[in-house]
Amino acid sequence: MCSHQTASFSINTDREALLSFKSQISQNPQSLSFSWDRNTSPCNWTGVTCNTRNRRVASINLSGHGLTGSISPSIGNLSFLTSLQLQNNQIRGPIPKEITNLYRLRVLNLSSNSLEGFLTSNLSKLIELRILDLTSNMITGIVPNQLGDLKNLTILNLGKNLLHGPIPPSLSNISSLTVLSLGTNSLSGLVPYELGRLQRLQVLDLTINNLSGTIPPSIYNVSSLESLVIASNNFWGRFPSNIGYTLPKLLVFNVCFNKFSGEIPASLYNLTNIKVIRAAHNLLEGTIPPGLGNLPFLEMYNIGFNKLVWGRDQNLDSFIKSLSNSSKLNFLAFDGNLLEGVIPVSIGNLSKNISKLFMGGNRFTGKIPSSIGDLTGLTLFNITDNSLTGEIPQEIGKLKGLQVLELARNRLSGRIPESFGDLGALNEINLSHNILEGGIPPSFINFKNMLSMDLSNNMLNGSIPNGVLSLPSLSAVLNLSKNLFSGPIPQDISRLESLVSLDLSSNNFSGHIPSSIKDCQSLEKLNMASNNLDGPIPDALAEVKGLEFLDLSSNQLSGVIPPKLQELQAMKFLNLSFNNLGGWAPSSGIFKDHSKAYMEGNPKLCIHATCRKTRTHFKILKKGQKVYHIYSIIKFTPQGTIYECLI
Repeated sequence: MCSHQTASFSINTDREALLSFKSQISQNPQSLSFSWDRNTSPCNWTGVTCNTRNRRVASINLSGHGLTGSISPSIGNLSFLTSLQLQNNQIRGPIPKEITNLYRLRVLNLSSNSLEGFLTSNLSKLIELRILDLTSNMITGIVPNQLGDLKNLTILNLGKNLLHGPIPPSLSNISSLTVLSLGTNSLSGLVPYELGRLQRLQVLDLTINNLSGTIPPSIYNVSSLESLVIASNNFWGRFPSNIGYTLPKLLVFNVCFNKFSGEIPASLYNLTNIKVIRAAHNLLEGTIPPGLGNLPFLEMYNIGFNKLVWGRDQNLDSFIKSLSNSSKLNFLAFDGNLLEGVIPVSIGNLSKNISKLFMGGNRFTGKIPSSIGDLTGLTLFNITDNSLTGEIPQEIGKLKGLQVLELARNRLSGRIPESFGDLGALNEINLSHNILEGGIPPSFINFKNMLSMDLSNNMLNGSIPNGVLSLPSLSAVLNLSKNLFSGPIPQDISRLESLVSLDLSSNNFSGHIPSSIKDCQSLEKLNMASNNLDGPIPDALAEVKGLEFLDLSSNQLSGVIPPKLQELQAMKFLNLSFNNLGGWAPSSGIFKDHSKAYMEGNPKLCIHATCRKTRTHFKILKKGQKVYHIYSIIKFTPQGTIYECLI
């Protein structure tokens, strides 16, 4: 009887702790609700599991329940708790220090919330802990040295927080550690040499921090490593040439955005199971090592933005053929190097799974082969900043899933293919800085998902098809500048309600600025300079409250400057120079700062405050017995200063 009462009291203690926890938690209405009934056993409550031996609460799993609020200190009263999983919610506030009372706890997962405050060193009291996952919160402070006392820990995830300071060498004491993830913080200093003692480590993620120095050689000898992710730091030095032998289980090698030098280690290509090689944005030089054909499981290969060149027997054709066995390849980038030559027909033989292909910023010449249309899995194709010539192949229209097309800064000529209208998934197109001619194909009306369009710096002509201005999805950039477009700017411009930047400068547009521009309420930049626009500046422009940049210079605009333009508080740059504007220039807002507001070249415009004044002077002169009253009227007008003398 006494034993039964003790058990009853214990489960009641757990019930009260859980109800106190629930009192500080609320739920997002869109989430599945749960209810804990005081009159039933907590062992039957949603997300609660009890120990079958003593009927005490052993596990709480409320992940992804849309919880808000904070974690109650009462959680520390659940003395038999072994697993607490509250990930993927919107819980805020600090981690209560009482959580360190849960000395039986093995799993603590609070990832993907909005928790804040410091990591308490008392977490080291949770000596049974196997998994500590606090990823994606707003936790600040340093990584406590005392975490090294968690000798049973296998997974330590502290990534995507606001942690700073050094990586404590004491973490090397956790010999059972298989995952150490500290990425996306503000950690600084060197990588401790001692981490090389973690001979069971499979994942080391230090990406996106402020770490510096060289990678200790001991790290390259952790033979259990499967994922080495150290991108976006300030690391330098050379990679060991034998890295492919000392890290035989490596599947992910990500060292992007650092200052590594020397050559790509050829031994990497002996890792026949490797899936990801990312070494972009470093100072690597030399040639691309042979042996890519040995990597059948390769999914991502990114060596862009280095100083790589072809070897003696290498060219783009041989490089592409070496990837013929990599049937799982979906991301290929070798842009921003010193590679040269023509693009071979064999490019169409790349993996049909390839989704993103970056070739820009090299020295490729010749035409884009029509076989590019065989890469039907492409969602992104970037070949900017080369010296390509000839026409854009119609076959690009076969890439039905293409979302981003970047062909800028080449010497492509001819007309924009009508087949581009078949690219219904396209959301970004950049054909700028070529010598394309003709009009914008009417088929562009099919771009229902277009976010950004840049056709600037070409020789395109004709009027803007209504279809281009009927794309409500355009929300980033529409740039048609530096072409030969003519005709009026259509009233349909009002349909670009979400557009942030519109550049129509340096064309031959004529007629009035349409007052419907007021409906483009998201505009921050509007450039219509260097056209043949006439008529007044529409008052409606002042209704675009977020406008920061406005350039209407070098047109034939007339009339007065709308006074309400001075009420645009977001305005940072205004250029109305070289028009036929007249009257008085406004004097408030942006107009007060002559380093940001340009109005010269308008001979009828009165810019200075003195233009507003008319002064009358008189004086008396005596000559002998005669008295002369001389009146002098000085008028300041937009046409200049006029003196009238009356005697």
